[in-house]
Amino acid sequence: MKRNLLVCAALLSAFACIASGCSSKIDQTAEVGTSAEEKSENIVSTVEEETQPVTEEATEPPLLERAKKLLAQNPDTIAYISVPGTGVDNPVVQTEDNDYYLNVGFDGMSYRAGTVFMDWRDVFSWKEEEHSENIVLYGHNMADNTMFGSLRRYRQDLEFYKESPIIKFSSNYKDYNYVIFGLIITSGDSEPPSDDVYADPMTWKGFPYWNMEELDDEKHFNYYVDTIKKNNMIENKVDVKFGDDILTLSTCYSDEDNSRFLIVARRLRDGETEASIKKLVNSEVKTTESSSSETDSSEAE
Repeated sequence: MKRNLLVCAALLSAFACIASGCSSKIDQTAEVGTSAEEKSENIVSTVEEETQPVTEEATEPPLLERAKKLLAQNPDTIAYISVPGTGVDNPVVQTEDNDYYLNVGFDGMSYRAGTVFMDWRDVFSWKEEEHSENIVLYGHNMADNTMFGSLRRYRQDLEFYKESPIIKFSSNYKDYNYVIFGLIITSGDSEPPSDDVYADPMTWKGFPYWNMEELDDEKHFNYYVDTIKKNNMIENKVDVKFGDDILTLSTCYSDEDNSRFLIVARRLRDGETEASIKKLVNSEVKTTESSSSETDSSEAE
């Protein structure tokens, strides 16, 4: 959706340049055969145009120091994620191939645990207005708690969620905080109607969460959030509304039925702090019938 808007903006910009060029040629002969009154109107119009304030284009902000170091090691670096109280403290990469970093480490070498990576369709640049409404990250559920392995604590211990409801997620330019509102187990299988992979995700069999990055209309946003809440392992008072930025962490739950464990969070709004959010989370939270205390050691994404 945003990419289409950018294309349209580029075309409009090109059209504006063409139109400006034509106007310039016309103005060169504007006084030929015109009346004094028309000449006066032209002068007034020109003065008004020259006195209009010039709008400065936004410029790319400086990279975070951490991002500079990581980009020097791996130009695929797109973000950084840290989940206090867990082993998650990782750079995040992105390529046009979601399979590449499944078995490749951050250093580019073969590595069974892979690297935490962002879905190839997501946008997480310095321009916040272009960010995908739902950023999806993938990481292996490693038995030694590397990558996303330690995140299993959230579904095993309600007290842990109360202690650590915040996810720290940064672009290469800015740090953000997100609050977890959903923990669900869902199938990794989802089929479109009539094998149409471009069909509306709401019409698919199952829950194609990985195919719902752009939630810029209220219907699809609410469908995504409502599906999370419907299957949530925890009942909490964290509200989510259209316009919030969503972060979804995906890891394996069980190889047998190709399930995924999702941790879903929303970005803190202006005026919210870690302290106020923790107080909100701890004010009223409990497990639901969807909760599970099983321990699995699956090592697949």
